[in-house]
Amino acid sequence: MSSQSKKIIILGGGTAGWITANLMATHWQGKGFDITLVESPDIGIVGVGEGSTPPLKGFMDTIGVREAEWMPECNATYKIGITFKNWSTKPGFSEYVHPFVGQPDQFTAPAFFHNSFLRRKGVDLEGHPDHFFLATEMIRQKLSPVAPENFPFEIAYGYHFDSGLLGQFLRRVAEKKGVKYKVATVAGALLDAEGNIDHLKTTDGEVLQADLYVDSSGFRGNLIQKTLKVPFISCAESLFNDSAVVLATDQKEDYAPHTVSTAMKHGWAWKIPLTNRNGNGYVYSSSFVDDDKAETEFRAHLGLLDSEVEARKLNFKVGRVAQHWAKNCLAVGLSQGFIEPLEATALDMVQETVVRFIEAYNNGGYTDKYRDDFNDRINARFDAVRDYIVCHYRISSRTDTDYWLANSANEKISPSLRSILMSWMAGKNITDELLEQKLDVYFPNVSWNCLLTGKGVYPAQDQLRPGNELAHKYNIEEVREFNRRCALNFRPHMDQLVSLR
Repeated sequence: MSSQSKKIIILGGGTAGWITANLMATHWQGKGFDITLVESPDIGIVGVGEGSTPPLKGFMDTIGVREAEWMPECNATYKIGITFKNWSTKPGFSEYVHPFVGQPDQFTAPAFFHNSFLRRKGVDLEGHPDHFFLATEMIRQKLSPVAPENFPFEIAYGYHFDSGLLGQFLRRVAEKKGVKYKVATVAGALLDAEGNIDHLKTTDGEVLQADLYVDSSGFRGNLIQKTLKVPFISCAESLFNDSAVVLATDQKEDYAPHTVSTAMKHGWAWKIPLTNRNGNGYVYSSSFVDDDKAETEFRAHLGLLDSEVEARKLNFKVGRVAQHWAKNCLAVGLSQGFIEPLEATALDMVQETVVRFIEAYNNGGYTDKYRDDFNDRINARFDAVRDYIVCHYRISSRTDTDYWLANSANEKISPSLRSILMSWMAGKNITDELLEQKLDVYFPNVSWNCLLTGKGVYPAQDQLRPGNELAHKYNIEEVREFNRRCALNFRPHMDQLVSLR
């Protein structure tokens, strides 16, 4: 494929396919690109992911879509963090918030890092992350993260949304940008003499030809895995979950701007507030519980044991392909990999993949070096997310089922994660370790500190020391008061959502 090749076929719709179409159409507007998205009427969309991280806001800004345009259409709400419940049995650590850190947190984060570090040194200081970050206070008060004009700082936030509706909305946006939409079922792909994809063939016998093929066909990986035979690298040894059961429940005006992740007997359950309903799912391991028992446990958790609300079951594989860009094919979304939805990283991975590919193209990058550098970068991002997710399970103190015992005893973790945990338990500052291991590629230092302190993971101490005056340089009540005062600037989450209609 040369730098003059400008015909692109995206195989598969869904949110990943339409994010790709919109990014390419926006970045390459007026440059002669011909982009077509081909979607089968016979193949369903997984459509489970209903949460995002802050980069989705950047995506919407990039393609020129305002919140008032898309949020009401997709039953969307705001999200400023994830609350983890029952992942730890240690007193005082039954739950914590992984916040999306914003500009105001620059004033309180130093206190968090200071206390976190000295607490691991055996000093009796408050290190729980929920005392230090504005997002936690705003979640408690159910406030919107949209800052008023007179507030001088930006708040980082993502969204919750109906993924099916979002895909439909993004299709309309892409078509306005000139992306063509074709309904057809692709039966197979043929290679040329050099091993590139030459063309696709539909079940009606039509030949579809392009210069670049984007595989957004989901877990099937029809092009990247089945046609080009790019290996799939499984993470099943370190991440046991492979199944999910999904149920919707009524929205009872619980519009707190966070996802709730509750640890269960054989996995964890999410609760995501939309304007018209709550999205709920139980992610579990079929090696430890069968589908029927998992559904029963989940219904009991939701108080729906006697309900006739139908549940949807899903199976998935965790891991990634060895190459996300192979020959003249780019894999996006589930076709490139999946590291379970615990931290809602899937859509950000799509954005990163497409944006970095566009950069490579714009740099004249159809060379082995550009391709190799691109694949190394995306692989590093996947692996960094994997290690952070694995850490959730590895450090859990739950012992109530074989599932949790197996997770906490699992030695099939990466050398990078092992080094981080060893440094942490040795009471070291892990900033340098994160940089050296390149584990800050996705989750920064503050996220790792929240994960470990939020679950109460500290080196064993016979007795905590009171510490000197320097150790107590930060007044926790002053930190809390700062966050409370900042929160006064924001209106209720529901009021903000109503204003968008």
